[in-house]
Amino acid sequence: MRILLFLATNMAVLVLAGTIFRLLGLEGILAANGVDLNLSSLLVFCALFGFGGSLVSLFISKWMAKRGTGTYIIEQPRNQQEQWLVDTVAELAQEAGIGMPEVGIFPSDASNAFATGWNKNSALVAVSAGMLQRFRPEEVRAVMAHEIGHVANGDMVTLTLIQGVINTFVMFFARIIGHTVDRVVFKTERGYGIGYYVVTFIAEIVLGLLASFIVAWFSRWREYRADHAGATLTTPAHMAAALQRLQMEQGQHQDLPGELTAFGISEQLKQGLGALLATHPPLDDRIKALQAL
Repeated sequence: MRILLFLATNMAVLVLAGTIFRLLGLEGILAANGVDLNLSSLLVFCALFGFGGSLVSLFISKWMAKRGTGTYIIEQPRNQQEQWLVDTVAELAQEAGIGMPEVGIFPSDASNAFATGWNKNSALVAVSAGMLQRFRPEEVRAVMAHEIGHVANGDMVTLTLIQGVINTFVMFFARIIGHTVDRVVFKTERGYGIGYYVVTFIAEIVLGLLASFIVAWFSRWREYRADHAGATLTTPAHMAAALQRLQMEQGQHQDLPGELTAFGISEQLKQGLGALLATHPPLDDRIKALQAL
């Protein structure tokens, strides 16, 4: 159902964008200024690559996570701690109404955890060895509940959808800008000159940076929802205690690779402009939100 919704939303976005372009007469405006560009075809082309890349990343997310972090998947628990972790995740998954995810431990002394997977009934949740060693059982349970919350809320699919839309329009507008500059400024009449490629490349970097603010804002909003899910599956006090423990270790936890950062329990504290690109809100704000519950 989530994949069907994903595809339906993509089609709706393309149809809406195409309708707006026609109503505004953008192709006519560009043509009047000597810019020969088929916006509808360009939009479809960018959507195929924009959404295609996001979908591929989503479907191989578990494989990438295992390789990127060196996560050991617990198939047969080797000790009491592993048995407790598997039983805890199974109980939380049942309460959240999702299928049993794969459970793993990744070799890091830092405190972190993550969830990933293309389907809420075929996910992966993993915790660092350092977190298992230092956190109290109720705190580890709250962290696992937070990650289960990401899975149950469908955050992986939703973030992929948003990233696909962002990718599409970054590519789309960057190529319009490059095409226009190439035709109007560099006076290229047929094909593309060097100006098109240089301007398109620069435009993609600038637009991609601006678009990252949108993705980061949504990611921060997701963290509050996952914290709420963790508090619901355990208790607000235990979820807050886990975040306070992370706060005590601020700066010592591991930055997860690639897109896994958005699905970890925490990330490095950022200031200024970096705070707008952070995938997680400040721990103080998250703790206050839990205390308000």
